[in-house]
Parts: sequence; structure tokens; C-alpha cells
Amino acid sequence: MKLKQIASFDNYIEAHILMGLLESQNIVVWLVDENIVTINPMLSYAVGGIKLMVHESQQERAMHIIQSQKEKVQTEHACPYCHSHNVQFISTPKKPGNWLSFLWGFITTTYAPAVEKVWHCFDCGKEY
Repeated sequence: MKLKQIASFDNYIEAHILMGLLESQNIVVWLVDENIVTINPMLSYAVGGIKLMVHESQQERAMHIIQSQKEKVQTEHACPYCHSHNVQFISTPKKPGNWLSFLWGFITTTYAPAVEKVWHCFDCGKEY
């Protein structure tokens, strides 16, 4: 059985939501490196995040379901500044509090990445 990676995540919540969506469509899904990333989030980038895997025979159908879900989310969210639907929910380390928590963690050697999830508009460049 040959498995293909179709997505990766930096937290288990998003991975399980998409996993549930695919399983509801009778697609068999596996999560790889979920325990490593959940126990030690600092290793997320080192191992490539939580990988969502499907059998290669179901890859095309799974990708279609994921793409239609992304399009559905985009149509439900419009930028409050320019009213564009070209938006995405992303992680941003831009806030000063995130950098302060990084410095504090670096000093105390208990660094946990502090990033905030925001909606980003790719047309006007604003975050909300």
C-alpha cells in the first residue's frame, strides 16, 4: 500500500478536523508524526508537521475535497477592508507579544512558539 501526503499541519486540531471531513467521505486517512508534534511543538518544523496521508488511489478525490473546503471557507469570509474573498487563515509572528514570549522562552529555555492566527487578505495585504 503506497501512501501519499496531501497536507501538513502545525497542530493536531486542524489535522483532526480535516481528517474527520475526509473520513466522512469514506476516505481512509492516517496522521503521521502527530504524537511528536503534539508533545513537543518545537519539533514541528523539524519533522515537517503533522502529515495527513491517504492511499494513492484516493489522493485525487481527497485533494478535490480539500480544495472545495478551502473555497467554501474563502467564500464565507470577506476582507472587511476591501471585501475581497482572496483571504486565508494564517499564523503570524508579527505581534510584539509574540517576540517578547520568544525572548522570555529563550532566556528561560522553555521556548514554546507563540504565533497568532489571523485572516490575511492577499489583495490589500491587511490582517484582521
